[in-house]
Amino acid sequence: MADGTSSPVIGTHSGHFHADEALAVFILRLLPEYSSASLVRTRDPELLKTCSIVVDVGGVHDDSAKRYDHHQREFNVTFPGKHTKLSSAGLVWMHYGKRIISAVTNLDVDSADNELLYQKLYEDFVEAFDANDNGISAYDPAALRSAGIEKKHNDKGFSIASVVGRYNHAPVSQLGDGAGVKGQPPAAGKTEKTQDEEDLRFLRASAFVGEQFSLELSDRFTSWLPARAIVKQAFNSRTALDPQGRIIVIPYKPEGVPWMDHLYSLEEEAGQQGSVLYALFAESGDESSKWRIRAVSLEPGSFENRKGLPEAWRGVRDEALSEVSGVPGGIFVHAGGFIGGNATFEGALEMAKKAVEL
Repeated sequence: MADGTSSPVIGTHSGHFHADEALAVFILRLLPEYSSASLVRTRDPELLKTCSIVVDVGGVHDDSAKRYDHHQREFNVTFPGKHTKLSSAGLVWMHYGKRIISAVTNLDVDSADNELLYQKLYEDFVEAFDANDNGISAYDPAALRSAGIEKKHNDKGFSIASVVGRYNHAPVSQLGDGAGVKGQPPAAGKTEKTQDEEDLRFLRASAFVGEQFSLELSDRFTSWLPARAIVKQAFNSRTALDPQGRIIVIPYKPEGVPWMDHLYSLEEEAGQQGSVLYALFAESGDESSKWRIRAVSLEPGSFENRKGLPEAWRGVRDEALSEVSGVPGGIFVHAGGFIGGNATFEGALEMAKKAVEL
């Protein structure tokens, strides 16, 4: 796939591909020096020597030589503060992540905000690629079996790795016209893949994975990062609502405020993990807006709460809810007890104050 010009060349292996090198190649191309780089997919050591940078092949991890493989027996590198062995995706992110963030967002490489995004993108996105490629489960399979815990459903179809796997086998006719692979469309009617067809599959997979990464980075930069200051102020002023600080109010923003993730980290920084039980927020910016009360989850992504809304309120609506809760303006409480609503801020706050004591 190298075009013979003086532009940089990214090298990776040929044959069956995985999500980690698909991501590694995409994010490298976000850097100015590799934005127009060509790609060589080969296992030929002599060809790999000609590449400007090599990922996921070659048996060498050497940042000074721009070689980023993780398959060698002695390799045990992890991201700072983490325990998951890196794949090519994690290696590229560890060495280039801050510069990638800077290239996309214009944040200074050494800024505190860049550091926050660098850590967050690894934890929420890249680490899963590392774990998948190294065969590391989110939970200890042996411990699950010994506890008699079985999966309720097959989640294979839901993972990025599974989607990337499909690109290895999908009919070439479903992959487009092959633009970008030496300008040639894939050969029609052939059962055996040519190298160009294989490269096309890889590029499609890399583009898919890259789009997910770009969406994640964009959301974290435009929404998650600004929300931290908002949540910090709410966290610091929470004792004005409840002397024990168990309730916070999240100010309304039209674009939304992703608050829960920041709450966990702010609690940890303050040494007060698990202290906040409920968050209040308006449905709109109108003065007459209805309000919601949300139970804080036990941990990110969990469907369990630190303290769900009272059992007697769950699944109850309107006047019946006002009667059972003793708070006027009741609108609803979800049957799962994780969220409820009231017609006013005062009503939602009173519901929260009662709930923390029940």
